[in-house]
Amino acid sequence: MRVKDEIKQEALFEATVKLVNEIGFAASSVSKIAGQAKVSPATLYVYHKNKEELLVSTYVRIKQLMGRAVLENFDGSRPIRDILKQVWSNIFSFVSEHPAYFQYVEQFSNSPYSELVNTEEVEAYFEPVIQIILTGIEQKIIKDVNFDILAAFIFFPVMALANPRHCKNFEMNRENIGTAFNLAWDAIRR
Repeated sequence: MRVKDEIKQEALFEATVKLVNEIGFAASSVSKIAGQAKVSPATLYVYHKNKEELLVSTYVRIKQLMGRAVLENFDGSRPIRDILKQVWSNIFSFVSEHPAYFQYVEQFSNSPYSELVNTEEVEAYFEPVIQIILTGIEQKIIKDVNFDILAAFIFFPVMALANPRHCKNFEMNRENIGTAFNLAWDAIRR
């Protein structure tokens, strides 16, 4: 059995993101990904059973990284509105620092591969935020509606605004992010 090498694993991760973003899931073959990572195709199988698992694990890893970024400076004792505003700011920071990861996640989320993700595992990376929203509902600060509806009004605006293909003229500056957050907050607050 071959020993796993973190450098090779990282190279495969970055190569997967780069190739999928450039040429799509179907055209990103194991040999192309391995070539981009400067490893042999056999090396990929040391880390992943197949291409499908590589694509899913790449998505999950990005969500894990995003979860860590979202929870930076997280303080559950602050007012709920302030916590969610910090989360927004953190998401925008992550997206601006890692546009390729954001693009991969967006593509992946709209692909059949998304059905293969363990959603409970991914949601666990964002559990404190989910709990704050549920607390806001319990305290009658946030509207008591279906959680998917709340998520759409809280998080989907970030995803749309952060995507330069959707919002070509949106500048990710403090003022615009604050304005957008206020609109989202007005949509979910009681």
